[in-house]
Amino acid sequence: MKFPGTLLLWLPTGLIAMGFLGLSSAILTQIYRTLYNGNAGAFVLMLACLPALLPLLLMYFVKIHQTDGRDDKKHLDAFSIITLIIAGYLMLVILGENILTLETSVRIVAFLLLLLLLMSPLIVAMKAQLHDWKTLSESCDESIRPLIGDINYAVTDLKSDGLVEEEASSSVIGRESSSQDMCQASREDLSVLQSMLTSEFWLLFLAVACGLGSGLATINNISQIGSSLGYSIKEISSLVSLWSIWNFLGRFAIGYISDYFLRSRGYARTLFMVLTLAVMSIGHVIISSGLPGTLYLGSTFVGLCYGSIWVLMPSITSEIFGLRDFGTIFNTIAIASPVGSYILSVRVVGYIYDKESSSSAIHACMGRHCFMSSFLIMASTSLLGVASSVALFLRTRKFYSQVIYAAVQSS
Repeated sequence: MKFPGTLLLWLPTGLIAMGFLGLSSAILTQIYRTLYNGNAGAFVLMLACLPALLPLLLMYFVKIHQTDGRDDKKHLDAFSIITLIIAGYLMLVILGENILTLETSVRIVAFLLLLLLLMSPLIVAMKAQLHDWKTLSESCDESIRPLIGDINYAVTDLKSDGLVEEEASSSVIGRESSSQDMCQASREDLSVLQSMLTSEFWLLFLAVACGLGSGLATINNISQIGSSLGYSIKEISSLVSLWSIWNFLGRFAIGYISDYFLRSRGYARTLFMVLTLAVMSIGHVIISSGLPGTLYLGSTFVGLCYGSIWVLMPSITSEIFGLRDFGTIFNTIAIASPVGSYILSVRVVGYIYDKESSSSAIHACMGRHCFMSSFLIMASTSLLGVASSVALFLRTRKFYSQVIYAAVQSS
């Protein structure tokens, strides 16, 4: 089945890029522990310089060229497998550091192996480039020129009889009617202002604010949460790294899952937004209990759902509002993330924590009561996002059914 639009083009590459973005925290943690352990100033300096330096060094290798995409799948699959291997390796290293005390030499070896894994996608890229060069050279083979000459000769004869014009015009009409059918099955490309005048825009904005806002509030306060529940510094550091793994898995998995069910079963992506926010609400409730080990379990749920929302949101945006102003509309909706984070992190979590710790002589709250109310509020906020996503699902259900029908007709 062929799915209309450019979503199939962006989805695999977008998932891989977002996957590495989700893994970045775990990778940077390994860099800090290996190279800058105890020297936070040098690590911050690296973070300030490296992101600006890398694009300048690598921008020469970024090129845009025409491709039919038929042979890209195997290369993208190879990238995906490498990404999963890196995530699994990082998880093993993080768990090993949490259980054992690793020597400096072991850390260096583990870090070098991580660097090799991170550079391994270059091998796939080089193979893909060599394959493109080989295909291009084969297309210019001299053996096809006689065939082209025969075709031109036949076309010339048909032109003299007036047949080519009729067939060409009928072919154009057929393509135009097919394009019109596809356009009728999908909405017109909307501008930012046109999108903001629709209820779908604000329903998606609210759902994203509830999901990403509560997710950011969790990771921003996970250190204080762990301290109040009696977790050690090593355990808290492992939680931050593991959050990066769950974030990656959420981004990677939900993209493929939602795309598969959309194309094969006709399930709208908005339905997966409903399920994601519902699971996130469960994760907040688990953390609020404060029982031993629940911070690991709850942060796993919240991390997976946080990453999932970052993949679902741009896909839903492009499908509903079109691709003409996709970048602007996407970034406008993404403003919901800092808005939700500010409200929940500062006005809810921070306020309640300060209130609970004000009665303590050391001005540090200890116990599960420090964050219980905050996470129950964030669980309720996630449920508000569920309600918003349900409304969005109901309003776009007919639209998605038309898109799937058009895809079936064109396949």
